[in-house]
Amino acid sequence: MVFKIKVTLSGIKGFYRIYLVNGATTLYTLHKQLRADMEFPQDQLIMFKALASDGSVTGRYGLFDLGSGTVDAVSLEKAVKAGAASFVYFYDVTNRKSVNISVEEDASAAKVNPDFPVLTETKGPNPIEFENGYVAFEDLPEKQRFLPGEEPEDMDDEGFDEEDAEDEEEDEEEDEDGKEIFDENE
Repeated sequence: MVFKIKVTLSGIKGFYRIYLVNGATTLYTLHKQLRADMEFPQDQLIMFKALASDGSVTGRYGLFDLGSGTVDAVSLEKAVKAGAASFVYFYDVTNRKSVNISVEEDASAAKVNPDFPVLTETKGPNPIEFENGYVAFEDLPEKQRFLPGEEPEDMDDEGFDEEDAEDEEEDEEEDEDGKEIFDENE
């Protein structure tokens, strides 16, 4: 049995990875592939939190047995048969860093080696880039979505909006004697 999994980040449209995974692939093998492809840190505890289609937790799989088995003893197919429709994969348990993994059976897919999940589609940079402030075009607010050379619709002639002008006026307060006040730390 071959599964198609989609790895996403909550609330971010500009990122996904799609893999074809053999059902016999252990969660540990999947973890190693995800870690290598997305440059997750190697020195962190990991956990797969399995979720049913209604969002309830069906199991927790880690390097240590958390009640449902260890990642090296549980295959993707076994987890799905236990009720998992998706996972939250914590690649850094201590700092609660995770990606979402949705699982669906793909009968049309070719055979996939259980030792090597196959990356078939990718979009966006690795998750660490989003932590460092990267914002995908799809995730920008509507008023900030314009391409180079296009004029933003709600900007005035000077290139900044009225809120910025008000903030600038507040910064240039004057003292009682009419002199401007300067902050030495600016």
